[in-house]
Amino acid sequence: MNERPVSVAVSGRGLVEPHGLVIAVDDEGFSRGRAAFETLRVYGGRPFRLAQHLDRLVASVEKLGFAPSERGELAALVELVLDDAGLPDAVLRLYRTPGAPGTEPATIALVAPLPDELEALRERGQRLASLAYPRRSVPWLLPGTKSVSYAAHVAAEAEARRRGADDAVFVDPDGTVLEGTVTNVWWREGSTLLTPSLDLGILAGETRAALVELAPTLGYGVEEGAFAIDRLRAAVEIFTSSSVREVMPVVALDGRAVPRGPAAERLQDALRRIARGDEGAGDRRR
Repeated sequence: MNERPVSVAVSGRGLVEPHGLVIAVDDEGFSRGRAAFETLRVYGGRPFRLAQHLDRLVASVEKLGFAPSERGELAALVELVLDDAGLPDAVLRLYRTPGAPGTEPATIALVAPLPDELEALRERGQRLASLAYPRRSVPWLLPGTKSVSYAAHVAAEAEARRRGADDAVFVDPDGTVLEGTVTNVWWREGSTLLTPSLDLGILAGETRAALVELAPTLGYGVEEGAFAIDRLRAAVEIFTSSSVREVMPVVALDGRAVPRGPAAERLQDALRRIARGDEGAGDRRR
């Protein structure tokens, strides 16, 4: 779902040619995957939950052990690429790399169009395959860090597609549900929405955080914890959340049909409203 960028800016250089060279081949962000990034969705020219994403980027860089960007520099790069791109609705990505040996760390900001297939996938519904993946709850495994070391996640998505699904949901070898390759996982039991706890080492998604806040305004309780895969398989409704995909309904898990329910649609509608600035809007169908 990665579209090519239309605008790119680099710290210390400003705007650069979008498809040109940006980092050195010996930058550890490229050679060892030691870099952090954030992906945000832009609504009407405004990045959603920008401050929270910047906080998470800084935290990820600190865990990786090199100097984070200054907030002023980050904000300036974001403004620069958004103005240059001129896309009201888009994807914004921010990267922070250690730089090549003997150089300063680099920050990269880019803007790309939204993937064309997102709304078609939302209409059809997403198919998931569960794959074994150990939780990263011990500190040296960098729990909750959004780094560019995504090879295992890419391989998981490829395996899910080999099984006839669209994406994977990671499950600890003991059967505990974790997260998707680029998403947080949710399901409904009655009027309660369940989602794995951050204590399991999963990523603290900003869209996840927004849904935790929105759910009670729509009449849903939220329960976070360590849940067995059997709870997910028995759910009356399943969906995922992420910055770019937003709220995505799930229609199959491991080849078994999952019924579509009302929570995903209601949360998607509420998310869009607050992202576009209608902060005080509740569920207009209530």
